[in-house]
Amino acid sequence: MRLKITVTIALSLVILIFGMAVGSVYITPADSLAIVWHKITGAAAPDHIKDTYVSIIWDIRLPRALLAFVVGSALSISGAVMQSVLKNPLASSYTLGVSSGASLGAAIVIICGLTVPALQMFTLPVVGFALGLGTILLAISISSRLDANLENNTIILTGMVISLFINAVVTLASALSREHIQRLIYWQMGSFQLKEWSTLFVLFPIVLAASFAVAHFNRELDMLTFGEEQAKTMGVDTKRVKWALLIIAAAMTGSAISFVGVIGFVDLVAPHIVRKIFGAAHRYVIPMSAVLGGGFMVLCDLAARTLIPLQELPVGAVTAVIGAPFFTYVYFSKRKARAC
Repeated sequence: MRLKITVTIALSLVILIFGMAVGSVYITPADSLAIVWHKITGAAAPDHIKDTYVSIIWDIRLPRALLAFVVGSALSISGAVMQSVLKNPLASSYTLGVSSGASLGAAIVIICGLTVPALQMFTLPVVGFALGLGTILLAISISSRLDANLENNTIILTGMVISLFINAVVTLASALSREHIQRLIYWQMGSFQLKEWSTLFVLFPIVLAASFAVAHFNRELDMLTFGEEQAKTMGVDTKRVKWALLIIAAAMTGSAISFVGVIGFVDLVAPHIVRKIFGAAHRYVIPMSAVLGGGFMVLCDLAARTLIPLQELPVGAVTAVIGAPFFTYVYFSKRKARAC
């Protein structure tokens, strides 16, 4: 197990380093690390490193790569929690409507030109986060009224219905506001372009705090994997734990996508791979989902900005190209296992 953990962390660090080094201007990994060391410690940078290289690494690529890693970690942890709580390998905040709610918030801000003086540039992220979190709270509230036991299928179906309705509203709003449609579509496909240190400084503490909150429920998550009845016999208040974990997971997803736009499938792919490699114990699943998901997101962002010269693809399109076939594989392999 230690070897697997070490290899996974090392691989993610290598991807993060190449996320800094590779771009329209290639800067060797060694020079990239030297620049980071120079900025952190104040030590003199090697003479052959140009000032423009320092600016490229420190002001553009490093915050972008770190932000991609944090967003990937947040989405992956959220997906792992959703799948464990709802006992469904296809469950995620994306399918439960968090992304749809955040998209509606973004549409309101973009179309109406809404700006809250106290928030300024963070108006869109705050509104997106609020509506994303509000969507899953609405889904859980409706589910609890329809089903006193708060069964998993009820939550999933309610979330999907609300998600479809909100998506229809966003599509209608986009069609009626053609001057904003390009920006809306681009936001709905996600991008780390032009992101600065300020975004990372706001998002990282939120994700870190939520990660520790999830880790606090590792024991309950392990018990829930055996089924709700077994968890209840072991003293778990399943309804309260479900509420708490779903809200924390939704808050992580809402926080992440409200800054960078909607990015799907990462919360499906990373936790599934982690469980295959490290098993079902959540003391491994949660931290390794963060590491693997972060590295995966940096790799997808690297592909998004380098696959086509002089043009950047939305990172959500890259994750969808990888995630959609993976989604199909998980779905049909699950059906095949049931048939057997």
